[in-house]
Amino acid sequence: MRVLVAMSGGVDSSVAAARMVDAGHDVVGVHLALSSAPGTLRTGSRGCCSKEDAGDARRVADLLDIPFYVWDFADRFQEDVIDDFVDSYARGETPNPCVRCNERIKFSALASRALALGFDALATGHYARLSAGRLRRAVDRDKDQSYVLAVLTAEQLRHAVFPIGDTPKAQIREEAARRGLPVAQKADSHDICFIPSGDTRAFLGARIGVRPGAVVDAAGTVLAEHDGVHGFTIGQRKGLGIAGPGPGGNPRYVTGIDAESGTVQVGDLTDLEITRLEGDAPVFTSGVAPTGPLECSVQVRAHGGIADGLAELRGDTLMVELRKPLRGVAPGQTLVLYRSDSEGDEVLGSATIRAAGRMLSTE
Repeated sequence: MRVLVAMSGGVDSSVAAARMVDAGHDVVGVHLALSSAPGTLRTGSRGCCSKEDAGDARRVADLLDIPFYVWDFADRFQEDVIDDFVDSYARGETPNPCVRCNERIKFSALASRALALGFDALATGHYARLSAGRLRRAVDRDKDQSYVLAVLTAEQLRHAVFPIGDTPKAQIREEAARRGLPVAQKADSHDICFIPSGDTRAFLGARIGVRPGAVVDAAGTVLAEHDGVHGFTIGQRKGLGIAGPGPGGNPRYVTGIDAESGTVQVGDLTDLEITRLEGDAPVFTSGVAPTGPLECSVQVRAHGGIADGLAELRGDTLMVELRKPLRGVAPGQTLVLYRSDSEGDEVLGSATIRAAGRMLSTE
């Protein structure tokens, strides 16, 4: 099998490439250049896709004796990930750029090019498993990345390989060291790779500009002014610009964002509890949409935010009723449906959250 391996320059994709070579496949490594000015992407342990990472990926490819290329996806990344991220925040949403990168760059643009060039599959260093074409959580639950892959279609999964999903991260590092890979102890990447400073509010403000609005309580009383709803997300507690706590000395949290009016509403912790979700653009990883209600577990963040629930497809909208409340759920986030069986947690599907609350619209 001809396999293209996406090599980020980290330990995970490096071991994934090595395993593909060991399996006897015809392997080619590729590193994605996602910025026309690589110095603007984070380096070291704070990001990925930097010039430093490209060099690390090339050294590993040389050690494995496989062809290696750097492909320029900067324009596509700008449009499909960075611009989408900015636009989503301007609408008062909270997007996950890693979800969009996997959906639109790695398993759409990159995979499409790979298939066009005659490759049979795209392998990555994601912590996830495939069993009979079904996406499942990784063995290492703490490193599991099935959440950010849940937007993939059945056809995309058919050409995907996740070589390390059956192994805990600690053992991946040990394996890399045994193989003599120079990235064995390289730190994991964190945060958003295209925000060098790590200051998301400043990054968004420079692109969206000043859009004044008010911070209000549930009664509509103005508590503070702000420069734009992009500086807030549901569940946020700090940086609200409010002097003092709420009634009874309780902390205040962002409970609602209206981008059209520029209003940010705050309230108590209990005001963040939601039991129902509406999701747009649903994707079902089996390729077949459900015909009735689904008992499942629902995850709304890459790490945490899980509750049992009942999901049902109504037209083009995925409706979810949770068995217990979740907090800090915001439009723009991805909801992912899981079901457990003897082989572990299977991803059933996903959708982009349009609304969340105790009472949702039925339009």
